[in-house]
Amino acid sequence: MKVEQIYTGCLAQGAYYIESDGEVAIIDPLREVKSYIDRADKDGAKIKYIFETHFHADFVSGHVTLSEKSGAPIVFGPNGETEFDSIIAKDNQEFKLGKVTIKVLHTPGHTMESTSYLLLDENGKEHSLFSGDTLFLGDVGRPDLAQKAADMTMEDLAGILYDSLRNKIMTLPDDTVVYPGHGAGSACGKNMSKETVGSIGEQKEINYALRADMTKEEFVKEVTEGIAPPPAYFPMNVMMNKKGYASIDEVIKKGKIGLSPKAFEIAANETEAIILDVRHQSEFVKSHIPNSIFIGIDGGFAPWVGALVKDVKQPLLLITAEGRLEETIVRLSRVGFDNALGYLEGGFEAWQADGKEVDSIETISAQDFAELTNKEELHVLDVRKEGEFESSHISNAENTPLSNLNDYLSQFKTEGTNYTHCAGGYRSVIANSILKSRGIHNVIDVLGGFGAIKKTDIEITNFVCPSTLK
Repeated sequence: MKVEQIYTGCLAQGAYYIESDGEVAIIDPLREVKSYIDRADKDGAKIKYIFETHFHADFVSGHVTLSEKSGAPIVFGPNGETEFDSIIAKDNQEFKLGKVTIKVLHTPGHTMESTSYLLLDENGKEHSLFSGDTLFLGDVGRPDLAQKAADMTMEDLAGILYDSLRNKIMTLPDDTVVYPGHGAGSACGKNMSKETVGSIGEQKEINYALRADMTKEEFVKEVTEGIAPPPAYFPMNVMMNKKGYASIDEVIKKGKIGLSPKAFEIAANETEAIILDVRHQSEFVKSHIPNSIFIGIDGGFAPWVGALVKDVKQPLLLITAEGRLEETIVRLSRVGFDNALGYLEGGFEAWQADGKEVDSIETISAQDFAELTNKEELHVLDVRKEGEFESSHISNAENTPLSNLNDYLSQFKTEGTNYTHCAGGYRSVIANSILKSRGIHNVIDVLGGFGAIKKTDIEITNFVCPSTLK
């Protein structure tokens, strides 16, 4: 028996490859599926099943494409009705895979179809649990995303999740390995560990939601407290996972249409496409196409596209670094953004060589910023998350989290100067690009963000550990 976690940092997501005696099961595959097929071929094995833990909201799974290419059936747990061919398994139903068995454990609460898969070894002993978004390491799934539970509150779902955890998961042997669907950085929970593999016994000791003496009322209160609003693209990803989607091969082919600077400019004007520049922020700051939006491929790219662009059907025109076009298209498709209409052939350099208009973002070093702050009161906008800001910040700064930038547009002065920063410089450039596209040009980016600012003598608030924040 072989179990491999295939972890994707950008999405903080774990897919799983299980092989026994020449038969393979894939759990929660990513949109691009070639790697799973190639891996099975390398092992001389055949993909027998594709298991889905639930209808994912934060990414588009590769279940439909993988089934088409491999011939393997897709398996959902109870309540997982789809608009494509699939097996809707019953609670406790077992699937043989070589010499091992995968047992269905219906664990609703995160969503009503949420299902965990228990791997039994060839002797029938509980080996590992693929818990999807029901149980994370250090946390549990948020109970406010269920698309089929319009007549239920998140408190109702949290109560159901409590029962699933107590009756189905916490009763497993302590040495059962836990393979979660996500880790730290995912928007599907609020307090996930950076670790990606754990055990039932360990989670009983350290996971706040699995306290032995915890009442259902306490669980509901603690699990629902402090949940940030879900990103706007989540419901659209759920529907794609439920109804099906275009082949990623078609998406890549469309996105790889090369456009000259003139054709690129015409396409931008005629299609109302967003010009998405995914180069490094230092390059974008120096020079970029006016009104283009920066979301760099080397940061938390796909989730930020989902959170800020929101509509997965929005047409996009791409500006990428050399050799990174297909990677950009694929990573966009992971969160359902399939409508890339093409890219700027020759990159930004071709735009410049053609003599087209360019723009830039003014910057200031952290040291110069500190010296200026000590002389006069500046209008400082911190685009980090609320928790980061509360932990420590410049004393007179205002918190304008990037994820909800539209809600804070009134805080950006049209006269004077807005000094913006994040933690390291990635998110503030995203924010500045959006502001400039909205006609707010009086922005200056503090290079290096709060990490650099802390090394100066500028006055900041005392650090508060995020775990102690209410």
